[in-house]
Amino acid sequence: MNTALIILLVFGFFIFMSSFFTVKQQSSVVIERFGKFLSVRNSGLQLKIPIVDRIAGRVNLKIQQLDVIIETKTKDNVFIKMKVSVQFKVIQEKVYDAFYKLEYPHDQITAYVFDVVRAEVPKLKLDDVFERKDDIAIAVKRELNEAMTTYGYDIINTLVTDIDPDIQVKNAMNRINAADREKTAAEFEAESSRIRIVAKAKAEAESKRLQGQGIADQRREIARGLVESVEVLNNVGINSQEASALIVVTQHYDTLQAIGADANSNLILLPNSPQAGSDMLNNMVASFTASNQVGEMMKKHNKKVEKPKPIQPQSGYEDDIQPETKQ
Repeated sequence: MNTALIILLVFGFFIFMSSFFTVKQQSSVVIERFGKFLSVRNSGLQLKIPIVDRIAGRVNLKIQQLDVIIETKTKDNVFIKMKVSVQFKVIQEKVYDAFYKLEYPHDQITAYVFDVVRAEVPKLKLDDVFERKDDIAIAVKRELNEAMTTYGYDIINTLVTDIDPDIQVKNAMNRINAADREKTAAEFEAESSRIRIVAKAKAEAESKRLQGQGIADQRREIARGLVESVEVLNNVGINSQEASALIVVTQHYDTLQAIGADANSNLILLPNSPQAGSDMLNNMVASFTASNQVGEMMKKHNKKVEKPKPIQPQSGYEDDIQPETKQ
């Protein structure tokens, strides 16, 4: 008797304890009574009637993510694989619909994602798919929200996380991109070369201009110095021809001195005898003297040669000439 009582008490204790259960945070529990829906219990300590009530299932209220990989083709007949990540959760107020209306919610969401993507991507070219992937994600979210809200699911966000074309297409795109970058690099290099050439030409032109201006200034100063030297020599009784000859000879010897001062010079000045300077001076003086003499003779000759005056008729000469009378 005592043993049966103990067994009964133990059995009653377990039945009593089974009346209590806990529900975790961010989850709900569906309670059925004799196979019929009774209630939805939220987080915390809950109570049910033993044997009569049972826990039919637990529903996760956290945000979940489902990754869907889809193979489709674009408008320009390029096959691509797309990865669409769908973030969704069960609406707490619609736990009944989420638990009883859909047997496999993941399969339902996947089917809608396939349907929307394969309707949107074939309208776009490959480049447009990369540029407008956000539009595809928005279209998927809009379609899923309209369909899944009825079943107690809220679509938080949809993301197109990967677009993977065929390997040959990717290689072709890489070659196109590389060729385009090489073209751009060549254009920049050509422009850089043009700028360097133009800058160099401008620098050379400016250098030539300044060099010519310097030479002109140098020659102008030399001429001014020669004029002053001739004036000084004229003041001491040396005429212009002799002064010019003396200056030329002086420059000749200055040139010889400058050539001799350079140890690495290989220039030979011909003639280079000691008498070359005196011969040059004598020749120049003689040429100047001869030119002066020729000039004086031409002036005298021009004075002697005069044009003959025209003969004027004498007065009354014309009156003496009588016209012959006709016999």
